[in-house]
Amino acid sequence: MPRIVVDVMPKPEILDPQGKAILGALNRLGQTGFSEVRQGKRFELVVDGEVTQEILDQARHAATTLLSNPVIEDVTRVEVITEATIGAGE
Repeated sequence: MPRIVVDVMPKPEILDPQGKAILGALNRLGQTGFSEVRQGKRFELVVDGEVTQEILDQARHAATTLLSNPVIEDVTRVEVITEATIGAGE
């Protein structure tokens, strides 16, 4: 079954304490090649049947009105993935 993936990230100007904590943990584990980490959210909406333009529009609307907080977050991706895409590591 196809899925629609929605990725949501904090806006660049918003402090990301979880990202900072992850960066600190990476450094403590010897992974020092990273200068910044931002943590976001990923949603997978499974579609029964074919993904039509109407379904994709509904997913975009849900992404901006329900799945994200537009004051502090940006929707960075709304994309259809298939089982073949999932098996290939997207």
